[in-house]
Amino acid sequence: MRQRRTVAQAVVAFLAEQRSERDGKQHRLIEGCFGIFGHGNVAGLGEALLEAELERPGALTYHQARNEQAMVHCAAAFARARNRLSTFACTSSIGPGATNMVSGAALATVNRLPVLLLPGDVFATRVSDPVLQQLEHPSWRDVSVNDSLRPVSRFFDRVERPEQLPEALLGAMRVLTDPAETGAVTIALCQDVQTEAYDWPAELFEPRVWHVDRPPPDPAALARAAELLRAARRPLIVAGGGVIYSEATEALRAFVEATGIPVAESQAGKGALRYDHPQSIGAIGATGTSAANALARDADVVLGVGTRWSDFTTASRSAFARPDVAFISANIARFDATKHHGVALVGDARTVLVELAGALAGWQVDLAYRSEARRLAAAWDETVERAYRLGHGPLPAQCEVIGAVNDACGNDGVVVCAAGSMPGELHKLWRAAHPKAYHVEYGYSCMGYEIAGGLGVKLAAPERDVYVLVGDGSYLMMAQELVTAVQENVSLTIVLVDNHGFASIGALSESLGGQRFGTAYLMRDAVSGRLEGEAIRLDLAANAASLGAIGLRCATVEELREALASTRSLSGPVLIAIETDPLVEAPSSESWWDVPVAEVSSLESTAAARVAYEAAKQQQRAYL
Repeated sequence: MRQRRTVAQAVVAFLAEQRSERDGKQHRLIEGCFGIFGHGNVAGLGEALLEAELERPGALTYHQARNEQAMVHCAAAFARARNRLSTFACTSSIGPGATNMVSGAALATVNRLPVLLLPGDVFATRVSDPVLQQLEHPSWRDVSVNDSLRPVSRFFDRVERPEQLPEALLGAMRVLTDPAETGAVTIALCQDVQTEAYDWPAELFEPRVWHVDRPPPDPAALARAAELLRAARRPLIVAGGGVIYSEATEALRAFVEATGIPVAESQAGKGALRYDHPQSIGAIGATGTSAANALARDADVVLGVGTRWSDFTTASRSAFARPDVAFISANIARFDATKHHGVALVGDARTVLVELAGALAGWQVDLAYRSEARRLAAAWDETVERAYRLGHGPLPAQCEVIGAVNDACGNDGVVVCAAGSMPGELHKLWRAAHPKAYHVEYGYSCMGYEIAGGLGVKLAAPERDVYVLVGDGSYLMMAQELVTAVQENVSLTIVLVDNHGFASIGALSESLGGQRFGTAYLMRDAVSGRLEGEAIRLDLAANAASLGAIGLRCATVEELREALASTRSLSGPVLIAIETDPLVEAPSSESWWDVPVAEVSSLESTAAARVAYEAAKQQQRAYL
């Protein structure tokens, strides 16, 4: 049997019937579609989404976005909150709309988050060339601006004929549901082909379930890993995002309670173990805790579970200092499992932990080592408490703001952040009470992600209170999805930390001898001609109110706490702005991050920073 539909109508009908399944539970794979329409998709996917909304309400709900990059961030955040079992499609026109999605696609792919991109493309027939917004290449006639999405997509296809669509769609679903391969998936749809009718096989539109397996590790590799751990005196676990995506947090808890091995966390893995669990030593690496980094320096065996070993996690390969340190990497992706050239346990995180626990039955670390980890963790928790109650004035410190938001979150709330100085402070200071309490995008650390990401999290978990922490620099990059939150009546609490510039890069610049050049929001001085005059006065709470949100201002941490308590009774997005002192540093992680310093300079500050850099560089390891 055949069904006559346009290509765009076929896409919508197909996506509405896709499901993912893991552990016997099914989920809608494509929850809905974000879209901004233009001449590349309005007559195709625009018409198809309208028809579906009128004839099959709820089959594939359309959500209006304000910025193409932001709508991809919404989809990525939603997918992360749903443990990569559900996501959104995002459609744009050809041209600026499509290329605006490149940053969002890169973020999704770097973070291994499934998102489906459906940009319009040029005319397949080419009879109207060059059309509006078409990039003409004199030698490669089949190139369009959508080719810029190729390097940041895990799957890319361009549909130039209706017959090509089924394989493109099936290939896209395969990658979206593969934990080892997932990321941004792009199907570029030529705008004339979107409107072309075709007689499709009816089975294309039947319900289809994509099974997400839990592959076990190789038995020989498991035996090697168990042998290494049994011989270890100071083993350490680094929990990454894979623990949470695999829903392996209970397996991790059981494993560490049986073995006594302390657990440190990457940015994506924070919350894999409750912050107050006896084996939890908190964040590791360049933005880590002194407890985790102290144990890392002398660890003899490091078991990474679901981590891709980023430079922040390894402190640019200086965190694990023992010459004889050995690595075990458990990861669903062989590419990540083979990093650091240790024992590769390629498999699902939960399955690996369960099987490794069986292989280590009866073995535990020494009581003295377990006690040392608890002592270091307790000392760091006292440091966090002091930072939360610092009492700095006249402007509060950012760590005090974080403390107020952490208290407001309680046991069920979610914090969302992405860029600037806050992710580093959050990683070391935030007390995560559950696996989804901490949503910090630090794979791509994309400024502007925060509000869009918060919207995606709230759509995925409407029962949770979502708190977005955003700096003034990141807010000014991309705040438009506030309007979408107003339109959808989505309740978000956004705490805007106004430190008059780019605090993170300001501090980094100073450490590199750059004297915070170009990082503060200052007027141009009439005498010197430099950006060193008065601070720019911005009323960002008023800006949020002009977009339809509720805008509040606080001068003190006490006022912030009161405002946070009041937002629970409000509907829709609320933005609370508070000024902070950008020069107050968070407690030190006693770690390092490799950012090169100019080798020669007439600036004394840079020359001194170069000396410090060369000394720190000596601690870097190849981990061969």
